[in-house]
Amino acid sequence: MATKVPQNYANHARYVVGYHFVAFFLLFVNLVWSVVQAFRDFGVASIIGVLLAGALVLIFFYARSFAMTVQDRVIRLEMRLRLGQFLPADLKPRIGEFTVGQLVALRFASDAELPALARKVLDERIASRDEIKKLVKDWQADELRA
Repeated sequence: MATKVPQNYANHARYVVGYHFVAFFLLFVNLVWSVVQAFRDFGVASIIGVLLAGALVLIFFYARSFAMTVQDRVIRLEMRLRLGQFLPADLKPRIGEFTVGQLVALRFASDAELPALARKVLDERIASRDEIKKLVKDWQADELRA
């Protein structure tokens, strides 16, 4: 059994081969094929085929979007609890100032570095998820992602 590579900024993005590559490829091929068939044999059935193929591609993207939105809401809740526990008293009233994107990026910071990094993010108004993630020194893996 191969040893698992520790998660860090460079490798934290999660791709599920069957979903991100195989399913999308098949749905895209189906859409292209449906459009080709509609041009070859224009009619109600071919138009319905194109519409159905388009709807399947939309479902693919919306399913991911909906899952990510729910995940971000859970992370927002988790991070507000962590911040309430680990921030110094002067920063606790500012927890509401964090955007969802900032909280999502901060989740990778260890409990020890979270207060200083949270202060930096708020004081310097750092909004970019990538920029915040790059500031994390003690990366805490998040393996339970959608």
